[in-house]
Amino acid sequence: VQLQASGGGLVQAGNSLTLTCVASNLPFSTYAVGWFRQAPGKEREFVAGIARNGNTDYIDSVKDRFSISRDNAKRTAYLQMSRLKPEDTAAYFCAVAFSFSDIRTFKRPSQYNYWGQGTQVTVSS
Repeated sequence: VQLQASGGGLVQAGNSLTLTCVASNLPFSTYAVGWFRQAPGKEREFVAGIARNGNTDYIDSVKDRFSISRDNAKRTAYLQMSRLKPEDTAAYFCAVAFSFSDIRTFKRPSQYNYWGQGTQVTVSS
């Protein structure tokens, strides 16, 4: 199983980025997908998730700025980030979980089965 995350970069506050996570060697449509982030010295935190059925969930600080989606045919998940803020600066990771559960209950890193490498997002003020 491989998850390849990409799309990070250096942007000014207020701008947008779209992160992409491409999965291989797993039945992608049967997995929930989560995006997490980790800033230096901080714990990895859940940012957004999308269930097998397309239901989504977000942390409050990104709820009206970020949008998670998936394309099962392409085995790809996306995180569209708009109106970025300096506090969004972190390494972003995608992960998948084989789960039938409500995505709102799937926010702990330990609940996810496979992880991609991080992609760095840096937002300058």
